[in-house]
Amino acid sequence: AAEVVGTTGQNTESTSLGKAEVAMATIQRLPALMGEVDVLKAIQMLPGIQSAGEGNSGFYVRGGGPDQNLLLLDDAAIYNASHLFGFFSVFNADAISSVEVYKGSMPARFGGRVSSVLDLGLKEGNRNELKGSGGIGLISSRLTLEGPVKKGKSSFIVSGRRTYIDVLTRPYVETTQAAGSGYFFYDLNAKYNHRFSDRDEVFVSGYFGRDVFSFNSADAGFGASIPWGNTMVSSRWNHVVNDKMFLNVNASYTGYEFAFESGQDDFQFGFESGVQDWTQKAHLSWYPNLRHEVRGGVDHVYHKFVPTSFFFRQGDTEFDFGEATIAYSHESGAYLEDIIDVTDALKVNAGVRYSDFRHVGPFTRIVPGENVLSPADTLTYGGGELVKQYGGWEPRLSARLKTGPRSSVKAGWSINYQYVHLASLSATTTPTDIWVPSSDLVPPQYGRQINAGYFVDLGANREWECSVELYHKDLSNLVEYAENTRPDQNIGTNPDNNLVFGDGSSYGAEFFVKRKFGELNGWVGYTWSKTDRMFEDLNNGDPFPAKFDRRHDLSVVVDWTPSKRWNFGAIFVYATGNSLTLPVQRYFLEGYVTDVYGSRNGYRMIPYHRADISATFFPKKNDTDRKVDRRWVFSIYNLYNRANPYFLFFDNEGDLLEGTLEIQAKQVSLFPILPSVSWNFAF
Repeated sequence: AAEVVGTTGQNTESTSLGKAEVAMATIQRLPALMGEVDVLKAIQMLPGIQSAGEGNSGFYVRGGGPDQNLLLLDDAAIYNASHLFGFFSVFNADAISSVEVYKGSMPARFGGRVSSVLDLGLKEGNRNELKGSGGIGLISSRLTLEGPVKKGKSSFIVSGRRTYIDVLTRPYVETTQAAGSGYFFYDLNAKYNHRFSDRDEVFVSGYFGRDVFSFNSADAGFGASIPWGNTMVSSRWNHVVNDKMFLNVNASYTGYEFAFESGQDDFQFGFESGVQDWTQKAHLSWYPNLRHEVRGGVDHVYHKFVPTSFFFRQGDTEFDFGEATIAYSHESGAYLEDIIDVTDALKVNAGVRYSDFRHVGPFTRIVPGENVLSPADTLTYGGGELVKQYGGWEPRLSARLKTGPRSSVKAGWSINYQYVHLASLSATTTPTDIWVPSSDLVPPQYGRQINAGYFVDLGANREWECSVELYHKDLSNLVEYAENTRPDQNIGTNPDNNLVFGDGSSYGAEFFVKRKFGELNGWVGYTWSKTDRMFEDLNNGDPFPAKFDRRHDLSVVVDWTPSKRWNFGAIFVYATGNSLTLPVQRYFLEGYVTDVYGSRNGYRMIPYHRADISATFFPKKNDTDRKVDRRWVFSIYNLYNRANPYFLFFDNEGDLLEGTLEIQAKQVSLFPILPSVSWNFAF
């Protein structure tokens, strides 16, 4: 049966708090929407990690926002992890070898985010023989090939997938006024590694993925195209200095871009945004003895941000809104970490990181005027000229004290800075959200977390792992758009002119019980938490619940393998409803209908709960293809057809002039009960 997390005893022996390692075999067996196995959906089944909602691959960790999670794929950052507007993640489970998530007291080698780290590793490929795997599902197919380049020395792996939603819907769409409309996504992962000697090994990996959505209306003469996607290239050199010292050097490039272009008759409008990173890292590990490890390193990222670049065109006339407000910056860090067994019972991980951020030119600071074509003033910086500098120390401390042969208590404390920010006008993460750097107007986010927990292993073979963790997190300089900001207000100005800043706090308790071995295994995770925000310029300066504040969050995962031919999986989730802001009054003033809103995030949606099940059948091999493993996966999403809220809209009943007008919030649900089937193979 699949393991949920790593080595026996690691639960109580390590100093890590809030760290989880989820085995890919476990993730592959979980019931999934439309049969699409999803790494991000799987980690949201762990306590302290909350889903951003149905149809959204974003996630929240211990009260932090989705931009406060560092997503790494082979040591390269990924800025947007969504396919299909958030319904699926960009991580192809067939290409992933390891999944580690840090919710608290993250090691000093990680920086740049204040809430969590999701560290994903790509498979390295088989060095001895050619292997392959793949699958055909209801909406997509995938194929993975791996094998030796030079047997025993080097190997490769290539993994790709593509949806065929556009192909399936085309016969119907082409008979309507929306002919030419469609949507599809694809992604490709590749990796090559070569061992030059027992001391030196090189890895080169890459990711390329795109979503393409197009819409056409023959009646209206209207057309729109929305492509977005990620590009990543990463290289790493592993060097064994001696039997006690190891060196890793990494260089990577990451790019994310989003574009929107529409036209009607001879009028065209469009915009694009994106971010690019060039990263270098060096990490050294030294083991003086079996009870002591010292780690140190440096890293540097050169950022290029294109928050928004607009164009308007009418016939032969193009409206000029100035050059895109591109921002450049350097983010650097140096760290030292000491992990030592002070006694047989006490183990300490003490680390410190210093981070430095420099916003540099070329850059133009635009002071808004009466309209987008007439700024009040501009301030121009030349190439490489310093615009603003920030920096600070980030101490990290965690300790484990064994209270028995199978139990321990742990405590941790950490401080983190974050110099990049996600600005969103919507209630959920979408491709249209823009990344902005710290600047002369935007200070870095600052996070402080303290956490403690009790950990115990039970059972004859320590097959049961149990834990209780408590945490408290304070956040400063959080970013939001000012009240009533519209997307068009970013035209002709710096997007950070429309931002406001505030503080946040979150505290909670996480309970986790997991069975790792045997025919029947799985886990139960429960989180009780409270998350608040306070902005001087929002909600009259009064504290308000964060939109992802959830008092209760429960996940139950069951994995049962009764025989060699069958595996059954089931999950159940329950969560307090999201908070949102609703109008409480509507009045008629000077010919316009005006809404009066209640307190910010003062309304709760109904609770979210859902059960999914899956059954995997492994057919008996025949004599002609004994080298091919096949399996059929049958799953049902939303087993009891729960109408969970996706969003609310407002409907009017009555007559405004007669004073009988009533505003009613009505719920839109997304997914009913959804059965699916997929066929998978491996050779």
